[in-house]
Amino acid sequence: MHCVEAIKQLENEIDFIFYFDKDWFSGCEITKSFKDASLTEVIDGLLDGTSINYIFLDKRIILTNNNAVFTELPIGYFGDTIKDEEEIKMPTAKQKQFEKRIVGSSGIVYSVGKENKRSSKKVFTVSGIIRDSKTGKPIESMTVFVAGIGANTLTGTDGFYTLNLPSGYYILELSSLSYGKDKKQIIVYGDGILNLNIQEVVEQLDEVLIESNRDDNIKKVAVGVTKIDVEGIKNIPLVLGERDILKVATTMPGIKTAGEGALGYSVRGGKVDQNLILFDNALLYNPSHFFGVFSAINPFVTDDVDIYKGSIPAEFGGRLSSVIDIKTKEANMKKFSGEGNIGPITGNLTFETPIVKDKISVMAGVRATYSDWILKAISEESVKNSSASFYDAVLKYDHKIDNKNTLQATGYMSRDEFSISSDSTYAYANQLASIKWGHQFNDKNRLSVRLANSNYKFNIINEGNFNRNFDYGFSINETQLKLLANYNHSKIHKFTYGIGSKLYNIQPGYIKPLGNESDIERKSLDKEKGLESAVFLSDLFSVNEKLQLDAGLRYSVYTALGESSQNIYNPDAPRSEESVIYTKFYKNNEVVKSYGGLELRLSGRYYLSSSMSLKLGYNNTIQYSHLLSTNTTASPVDSWKLSDLNIEPQRADQFSLGLFKNFKEDQYEASVEGYYKNMKNLLDFKVGANLTLNENIETELLSGDGKAYGVEFLIKKKKGRLNGWLGYSYSRTLVKLDSKFLTDKVNNGEYFPANQDRPHDLSLISNYRITKRYSVSFNFNYQSGRPVTYPVGKYYYSGNEQVLYSDRNKHRIPDYYRLDLGINIEGDHRNEKLAHSFWNVSIYNLLGRNNPYSVYFVNEKGRIKGYKSSIFSVPIPTITYNFKF
Repeated sequence: MHCVEAIKQLENEIDFIFYFDKDWFSGCEITKSFKDASLTEVIDGLLDGTSINYIFLDKRIILTNNNAVFTELPIGYFGDTIKDEEEIKMPTAKQKQFEKRIVGSSGIVYSVGKENKRSSKKVFTVSGIIRDSKTGKPIESMTVFVAGIGANTLTGTDGFYTLNLPSGYYILELSSLSYGKDKKQIIVYGDGILNLNIQEVVEQLDEVLIESNRDDNIKKVAVGVTKIDVEGIKNIPLVLGERDILKVATTMPGIKTAGEGALGYSVRGGKVDQNLILFDNALLYNPSHFFGVFSAINPFVTDDVDIYKGSIPAEFGGRLSSVIDIKTKEANMKKFSGEGNIGPITGNLTFETPIVKDKISVMAGVRATYSDWILKAISEESVKNSSASFYDAVLKYDHKIDNKNTLQATGYMSRDEFSISSDSTYAYANQLASIKWGHQFNDKNRLSVRLANSNYKFNIINEGNFNRNFDYGFSINETQLKLLANYNHSKIHKFTYGIGSKLYNIQPGYIKPLGNESDIERKSLDKEKGLESAVFLSDLFSVNEKLQLDAGLRYSVYTALGESSQNIYNPDAPRSEESVIYTKFYKNNEVVKSYGGLELRLSGRYYLSSSMSLKLGYNNTIQYSHLLSTNTTASPVDSWKLSDLNIEPQRADQFSLGLFKNFKEDQYEASVEGYYKNMKNLLDFKVGANLTLNENIETELLSGDGKAYGVEFLIKKKKGRLNGWLGYSYSRTLVKLDSKFLTDKVNNGEYFPANQDRPHDLSLISNYRITKRYSVSFNFNYQSGRPVTYPVGKYYYSGNEQVLYSDRNKHRIPDYYRLDLGINIEGDHRNEKLAHSFWNVSIYNLLGRNNPYSVYFVNEKGRIKGYKSSIFSVPIPTITYNFKF
């Protein structure tokens, strides 16, 4: 029931008349009921949570907004001396005088809280959410400064801020890079909520690709964190003109690809399966289209991308190396809007619209390829008959239930299907869904409940030979429930805590015949099931003005569940079918094996000066799932395996240290970071391992240790016509596969370079703005060649030439380098236009460098021959049209 209706209903039942302004109760709803309550108790209940006070005068009940009415003069009233207007408390009658004194403010005086004449409190909490006035989206990292007393704070990712102020009149100064500066006048009567809408600065800003908010690199405690500015990537020349968030991330130190067109990413020496990629809290197993050439993340629906490669927050777990936290936009709650692009390979369209203005909105984005025309234009007959297609789609629902409750729901799906010079069709797909309810209990306590489901599957359809036609596939599904709470205890302590649990279900593999004529035998591996749960707590602790710590604990436990069968092997012999002692069977949901442990997360920041800070971090992480692949790089048809009786979880410890410095009024940022990482229980494979539909997969696996270390340099220019960054890292990743059994040793049990070991990595990204509408940009990337095992000798056996190979990964393929060039043309900046356009003309691989993707060797008619394969060996020009309305 609306509050006004409730007051009228009460008025009809009592011998009193209420006097008030209806506008005070805009959006006020009440669901309370009263029994055997006094009139005062009923009125207090009706007005609870509002800024309304009341007073009885004869048979009238007078309501007042914010301030209380005194029927008796306070003690000492006539003894008090009022010095001037600046010191008057509760100056509601003089608000017009205040407006004249403020330069640059809106002229509006905001009242906060409800005055309580019986309260002894001296300091009150003012909190709320700051949003974009056009889109209604929360504004992150906006500075809120209280003029005169020096109090200040910063909005969080959800736009939330909180201040502790005595009662009285104040000026709030709001500032951020994108929104400029603004001033708001407030009068504080008591604890209350003040939500503000800020208009973005209209004038054109210089382009910056990756934008840290002002001084964040110096102020924030976390070390090894990268934030991607999604809007800025439009100026970076990428392959086939496609904006690619994760490809841009790989230009930052410490984040690498396994090669051009390779699937997955290596972060600080980790394997591709050691990255937790979250899309609105749901795990994305395969973030790539077309074997890694394109990203599966639509940039037009994406708002924030945070990559944690050093200090991983305690709320995240289940992966060793990094967390890539991708958040979609909050849909426009003011008006219909959208954007998209048209390129030679893909088309993209995203729109946002309010359903109920300022309350409910929806966003939808679709991206698809029409690349078959390129394949059919190629003269090579085998390629001409190929096909390739992919799409991804996102649907987002945002609902502001009231000032304390929000609801968000996201659905995502993607699918790839291709057949390149073969009779087999490959297909793989992601399906994600998540829902998040957020509740603010009071000014200090917030809670969110998140439910997410992720599903990834692939299948191969072979129809080349009617008696050998088959369908082969794999799928993994996980469902997670997570409760996350924030408690702002004080300026010294800010706590984050919660609990979460996820259920895994894996179909490790199946094959079935296609058609009645197929001789393929139907086979399906036993399903795998596991439950992973965790409880976590962290404290952002301000020791003093210079030193701040973020200490967290996470306790995780994983349980492998039946129904399954597990082999028990002879501990004195290598694992093989011959060393199986017996097989143990487990019933449905019976505990097979449990693992767990305490994970410590610690980071600290110390100010060396106002523009320089020193940071350190330590992470202890556990991973209970494993990607199985015998390739040197991951592929979409690799399968996942859960830890069980014979496979232990991966574990890692990482130490980080960094120095951060800003120059020339924050025009330049510079940093140097070093790290050292120990890893245990890493999985690798025996030579010639067979992973396809293998019921005893543990007999093909080797378990070993790893270590990674490196130093990363970054210098960034954020302002002016010329901006961009230069990043360089030197790093090593080594693996040791040792065993008491000679057959399970690799390279005599000594450390050797891992597949992802690429010591030198250099990226130079630059954009030069010629005018407000024209700019030119270029990339230069260099990487050391990836490790490879080469033949070093040959011998003849049974009349055929055989090859003697070197130690594993002793050699390297040739180094990789590439130069890209782009010209960016924007339409005029008039506000009253149907759509704002942006053209990008780019040349990928301008120098035509034939960078090898892999080097391999085959036996052809008894002779061993070596081959080199590459993805893009010639310059690739692209024209892309972008529009926004």
